[in-house]
Amino acid sequence: MPLEALIFDMDGTMIDSMPAHKQSWWEFARRKQLEVDMDDLMRRTTGRTGVECMRDLFGDPAMDEAHALALVHEKEAVYREIFSPVFAEVAGFQAFYDHAHRRGLKLGVGTAGDRHNQAFAYQHLRMPIAPLATVGGDEGLPGKPEPAIFLEVARRIGANPAHCIVFEDAPLGIEAARRAGMRAVGICTSYTADELAGPHVIAHVPDYHALMNLNFLETHHAAHPHG
Repeated sequence: MPLEALIFDMDGTMIDSMPAHKQSWWEFARRKQLEVDMDDLMRRTTGRTGVECMRDLFGDPAMDEAHALALVHEKEAVYREIFSPVFAEVAGFQAFYDHAHRRGLKLGVGTAGDRHNQAFAYQHLRMPIAPLATVGGDEGLPGKPEPAIFLEVARRIGANPAHCIVFEDAPLGIEAARRAGMRAVGICTSYTADELAGPHVIAHVPDYHALMNLNFLETHHAAHPHG
């Protein structure tokens, strides 16, 4: 299968942010006096949009969108405050991303994160080459495991979904890639290889150094003649 594009999830895939997200959910739930099984909440919500998460957390599927967005803003401000002083990429991400760009691959990002979290991540990463497109969870598309976010990335960058590989750290994202007709790589920062399994998953790695050590791009992509 030809390879045309790579599509990256953001949280837990590009940036090592899931511990900070979990901590911010704890703090947010404490402020709202909610009793939460945090591991279950993370499994149910990682990859879903902020509005979907709030409706799930409060058990109110009909929650007004404006109210939900206000709660999302509050929670994500806590997340950024927690993660900013300890910000880190997933090991090797930028080196792998730059290597893929040099080979002529199209690069996009599909995240449940809103534009504020995207801006925060890009500001800290200081990537010299921006993705061709970033599709976020505040654009009105359903969150993962629905494939809409990944399919919209492919549309914006002009790539055939069957010729894309998605990089994901969460089960809902792995399932979204399958529904989009895309291959996937499990980045095991938050979940095990077994939890990120599927017939479309072509590799599981702890980080991007491991992918480069496996010569992943050389194996799956014939280099662009001018790359």
